[in-house]
Amino acid sequence: MRRPEPSFTRLDVEKRRRLLLAEARALFTSHAYDEVSMAAIAKQAGISKALLYHYFPSKQAFFVATLQEAAQELAERVRPDPAAPPRAQLESALGAWLEWVDANRESYGRLMRAAGAVAEVRELIDTVREATAALILARLGPDPAAELRAAVCGWLWFMDGVCLDWVGHGDLERDQIQALLADALGGVLAAAGHPRLAARLKA
Repeated sequence: MRRPEPSFTRLDVEKRRRLLLAEARALFTSHAYDEVSMAAIAKQAGISKALLYHYFPSKQAFFVATLQEAAQELAERVRPDPAAPPRAQLESALGAWLEWVDANRESYGRLMRAAGAVAEVRELIDTVREATAALILARLGPDPAAELRAAVCGWLWFMDGVCLDWVGHGDLERDQIQALLADALGGVLAAAGHPRLAARLKA
């Protein structure tokens, strides 16, 4: 006897897509990318694999879609109040970012490792870094010099390195990591020949 189609399939397209992304995010968070299959996602969601492929043509496309959605949510979460002093904006953004990393240690580590194997993931991470760099540079002033742009971009790579070490070893407190990253940004700004900008970020 054929099982009736679950009510899940009667949802409108956008709601169904959001639910599928939520199911996939849960699986990708708890398992490595290679351990998750489209069949497993379909089973978790209670739909056929054919219907899943109707929405996402491949596991890689599905994975990237979950990352894009998470990146959008995270971007809103870390966006600081533009009216706040520079140091307060930095502390607010770093605090929100590190809170997310702390709550998603395993998935963050998996994401960064996947960037070396999945081109679309690497491109997405690069896009997020570029958008973050643009936001920071816009806060620092109009028409930033090339060395200032390079310093900010380098700091963002440094931040990922620090966070990966943090989630891997777990022997530093979140506030220690936050202070390290905040002071490091001031340091690279000063090294790029902008001590006044660095001074604005001092606690």
